[in-house]
Amino acid sequence: MLLGEQEQFLSYNGEVLIFQLSKTKHVEEEADKTINLCVRRMAFNRDSKVFVQKSSGVFSICASHFKIEIVCCSCITDSRTGIILPCILMKKKKHNNIVEYLLLLLHSSNRFEQSFHFKLDYELKEDIRLFTGPSLLWRHANKLFYISSNTCTVLSAPVQLSSVVWTGEIWNEGTVVLGIRTACLPESEDEDEFSTSDRTIWGSEFFAYALERQKMLTGTCFMPHAYSRVVSSVYVCKNEILKKQLRISLVAITNKNQLIWFQDGLPKGVCDLPYEKPCSVITAGTSSNDLLFIVSFTSGNICVIQRRDSLQVASKWQKVKSVLVDDFIGSGSEQLLLLFKDDSNTDVLSAFKITDLGGVDYASGINYKHDVPAAEGLQENGLLTVQALETRLQAGWKCVQELQQHLRLKKRVILKSCQALIDLVEERTHILPPAEKEGLVSLWDDVENPPHSLSKEASLASNVPEHFIEKLWQRVVGDSLVVGVKLTESFYLSLSDVSLSLVLDQDFSLISPIIECQNKIIRLNKAFSALSVSSCQTEPPPKKMKLDLHSKNDLKKECPKRCSRVQLDGAKAVIAVTSLSPLLAYHRVCCIVLLHAKKQKRQNDPLQERKKITVLCGKIFLSLEDISNGKYSVKMLRNNSYCTGSMEDILSVLAVSIRFCFQIVSSGCTLTPVNSWLLGEMECTPFKECHDNIFCHKAGNMYGTVFNWTLKNPFEGVLTLFCRSLTVLFQCLHSLTRVLPPSCDVKLLRSGSKGVLTEQLALALEKEMLTLRSSSFSKESKTENSFTWRNEPGKKISDAPVASLLDSEEGVQQFRKKLQNEREESVLSVNQTMNGTVYQQLALKIAEAQLSSDMIVWRLS
Repeated sequence: MLLGEQEQFLSYNGEVLIFQLSKTKHVEEEADKTINLCVRRMAFNRDSKVFVQKSSGVFSICASHFKIEIVCCSCITDSRTGIILPCILMKKKKHNNIVEYLLLLLHSSNRFEQSFHFKLDYELKEDIRLFTGPSLLWRHANKLFYISSNTCTVLSAPVQLSSVVWTGEIWNEGTVVLGIRTACLPESEDEDEFSTSDRTIWGSEFFAYALERQKMLTGTCFMPHAYSRVVSSVYVCKNEILKKQLRISLVAITNKNQLIWFQDGLPKGVCDLPYEKPCSVITAGTSSNDLLFIVSFTSGNICVIQRRDSLQVASKWQKVKSVLVDDFIGSGSEQLLLLFKDDSNTDVLSAFKITDLGGVDYASGINYKHDVPAAEGLQENGLLTVQALETRLQAGWKCVQELQQHLRLKKRVILKSCQALIDLVEERTHILPPAEKEGLVSLWDDVENPPHSLSKEASLASNVPEHFIEKLWQRVVGDSLVVGVKLTESFYLSLSDVSLSLVLDQDFSLISPIIECQNKIIRLNKAFSALSVSSCQTEPPPKKMKLDLHSKNDLKKECPKRCSRVQLDGAKAVIAVTSLSPLLAYHRVCCIVLLHAKKQKRQNDPLQERKKITVLCGKIFLSLEDISNGKYSVKMLRNNSYCTGSMEDILSVLAVSIRFCFQIVSSGCTLTPVNSWLLGEMECTPFKECHDNIFCHKAGNMYGTVFNWTLKNPFEGVLTLFCRSLTVLFQCLHSLTRVLPPSCDVKLLRSGSKGVLTEQLALALEKEMLTLRSSSFSKESKTENSFTWRNEPGKKISDAPVASLLDSEEGVQQFRKKLQNEREESVLSVNQTMNGTVYQQLALKIAEAQLSSDMIVWRLS
């Protein structure tokens, strides 16, 4: 915003806020005058294509012996609630050169709140910035001053600077000021040896100062010091910490009329600006996922830079009074609002333009009743053309994928052929893989009882294990032994029938060789962004069959919402947890790990009896000496800002923990204290393998607790805890309630999030429907077979016309017999019967499907 103007514009939640002073002239001559600060909320009407006033508000200021001005305004975060609010800085100047400043907050009810005020013996003119708090900083006499609503006292930073180019939030550092100052040369530097070129570059340098922590940051992580002589304004697009280093992406404008893109402190692109004297730069994210850089100039001109393969000027305008960025038309993406200078009209929004340099383009002064249909037609044609091009691009990409798949198949065939040839040369027996594994289908019926000559080959093929197992591992967590088997991504069997068994390899005559254990299924997302733990699989087999029969692209196209979880799931792990103490009594133990599952011969028949299969995963060895040395212990170490536990360690901790899920809703404040509580008081750090889950390093009972905090919106979130006992749960909740606002509502979710349960219910209802339909088809087939059996062979009834049959006595008898057969068939079709065993199986399957649906409905309620 320009300083000193009596009319200020601000965008907030898709609306345009217009701040005006009711009177601005000769205020100091009237002793008892009151000045009103008026605000109007203007919203864009897409039907009439104009801005209409939604509401207004007034704040009265006593102006006796004062000159009132609006200094600047901006949207900042209120540190009390975490809500972004409009903030206005006002100036009251007396005759004795004492200046009083007021900082006001505007609430959604158009109520103004005075945050704080302070007095100075000089006016604020240089590098005035509003930021979170609300807080205010400025530069005066090459010194940096700031004040916040928490202190209400003007403080001075221990730095000397010539300008401030950016103020904002940096990860783990809080509010940071990026400025330029005179270069501080090392004391060992010899002045005579300091060359002219070095003096030109190092005469000034960038520096960064963290206000809350009161410490200096390295300026070179933003830009090289050589640019400090030309940069006038900066906008930081992204900042994060990777591998203990601060990574920053930003754009800077220079007094050489250039815009430069910097990545991790190095220049990545440059664009020449069309006008001189740029003063500020902001960004906008459009509907086409383009990042636009909007550069303002002191002359009132505006240009937009687009970053695709390179930085290019996309558009430019002149005589612009103000430019705002927000979602003014409610499309879900940002647009530019250009307010042009119009001396002929007193309405501040009389000349405007809304655009995103794509499909959105609204402008004032157009008769939309006559002119817009043609423009909208062109716009619609352009959108259709883009959609057609996108469709062609997707089709081309699918062809490329099919070619890649075909090449992989050719490569596999060549490798198999080479292996067969090598076996032939070396006179070895070449064992062909099973047809099911190679995706082959037999052209004749399989023989259920093979001849004796083939029994040896059949037994050999049955002993060939299916390649489901990717890794076998074991961990010791407390008094529990955790054995895990990581399944491959090609594992297609239903997880509801998958389990692990631990069998002692030694001969113990007094005890059972089978170890009692609890099984859990854990799904690993490919990006390790989420972990889901379940004691059983809730997804019905039909979805698994779709995943097996169709490619991922076809599955995404046919059921993009309900099947998305199946698509994104990568590898799966089956984990068995058992008590460790009984096993240590034998000092050394060797256990065989078996994986049990059920497999269907025909995957398109959900009611078919499935065949049980058992796969040998391997053996695990356990000894008291290894446990004492910590060979199988879980290692959760804190490395800077991450917890460096392996994926097996993470899965072991989750397997032995109890899962609790809480919904936290706040009506008046945002839930930012929860994140601060996790990272601060609970001393949590995110796992390096899955950042969404964080590990508690706090000493005591709560050590080892795993948290997952998911925000649905700033006022509602879901907190998931994986803790060892109820005592630890109560301690965590007690600590959490002390930092939450009193208006927060904490509710225990019995079965996880509502969205997941809704998806499970849809899948269960689909399974129930398929079961009922398949049972009715089975009944019809049984009845049709019974009709076929009742027809006697050799007595085929001819299809002669009725008139010809009635001409003779033999024909009449034949017609009567035919009619009698039709009556019997009609009765049988009404009174259908089936075998008792078949009916019992169907009834059991239907009852199981209905019970599954009812259980999920109960969990939802």
